[in-house]
Amino acid sequence: MGVALGIGLLIGIERERRKGEGPARAIAGVRTFAVVSLLGAVSVMIGEAMLLAVAAAGLAVLIAIGYARTLKQDPGLTTEIALLLTLLLGALAMREPLLAAGLGAGVAILLAARDYMHHFVRRVLTAQELNDALVLAAATLVVLPLIPDRHIGPYNAINPHTAWTIVVLMLAIGAAGHVALRTLGPRYGLAAAGLASGFVSSTATIGSMGERASREPALLAPAVAGAVLSTVATILLIVAILAAASMDTLRAMTVPLLCAGTTAITYGVLFTLRAADHNVPEQAHIGRAFSPGTALLFALVISGVTLLSAALVDWMGSGGLIAAAAMTGFADAHATAASAASLVASATITTNQATLPILLGLTTNTVSKIVVAFVSGGRRYAMQVVPGLLLTVIAAWLGWLLAR
Repeated sequence: MGVALGIGLLIGIERERRKGEGPARAIAGVRTFAVVSLLGAVSVMIGEAMLLAVAAAGLAVLIAIGYARTLKQDPGLTTEIALLLTLLLGALAMREPLLAAGLGAGVAILLAARDYMHHFVRRVLTAQELNDALVLAAATLVVLPLIPDRHIGPYNAINPHTAWTIVVLMLAIGAAGHVALRTLGPRYGLAAAGLASGFVSSTATIGSMGERASREPALLAPAVAGAVLSTVATILLIVAILAAASMDTLRAMTVPLLCAGTTAITYGVLFTLRAADHNVPEQAHIGRAFSPGTALLFALVISGVTLLSAALVDWMGSGGLIAAAAMTGFADAHATAASAASLVASATITTNQATLPILLGLTTNTVSKIVVAFVSGGRRYAMQVVPGLLLTVIAAWLGWLLAR
């Protein structure tokens, strides 16, 4: 009963502040919400579901009459629906008081956040971001549950569910980076932008940072910070991909990835501190949250590399996997990690056999980043980015030696 009363008072207080005054005021305030919540509790205590249904029907009639009276002044239904929900929460409090209390607090917060939510939806959220959110929701809640979770194809190397999970992961991480960039704003510098965009492509980020540094030499330090921090995103994305594909592989790679990530963060933070006084121009283009085509292409690449690696392992043993990892790593270290972890999940190779190809893919990918740094930003930019890249990959190899 106490929880039911508290729910009614909490929601009612929020509604009372928006009730208004005079003939056009809303139909319910703090007292009405408190009484309605207690009505739900008493109904359940005395007559169970039947009496609660009668109370809900009577309340619905009163709500309809009150809504008809205020329709011209306020066509919204928020208070009316909240009042009916309060009745049900009061009833729920008699059986699940903790759940009812949590839901009551959530409803009150939702109601109180009206102005912020309206501003966000109408002024902050773009149409493209809404479409991206719908794509992510469909990929996660509609497509993912329908995809079979079993290994198929030649060598039983491909798991469609794992491949699509990685697609969802790419979309979600891209969206998270986009939200972080929108929240921080471009004025906080290239470091945040580099870290966020590194989840999409660290190599491309290093190239874009190099181009900016060559065009605007005053932004060299923040550009270097963004470039190196994009490598942190590479490490974090590898961790996420390994977790989705094979937890055993992630456990085997914990120490190398931890060493590499710590080194990249330290180097990137040093340049971020140096670039504290530098800001990205306010008109900097942020772009969309993610590219579904890129995510799908990435999943196809992973599946192809996994199949190729399985074939090479069958033909040449572990040496074939190492060769495939080296070739793939020049383009994308994530694909190498995902394919090796998928082979572990399908019992084609062991976790010990997977660690070396993953590290080799990370190394060859670093070579690609070094080349891009020199081509895009010139010698001055590259000579500050390359030490961070080399220290990161060296730390990964040292971590691998320590973990053996």
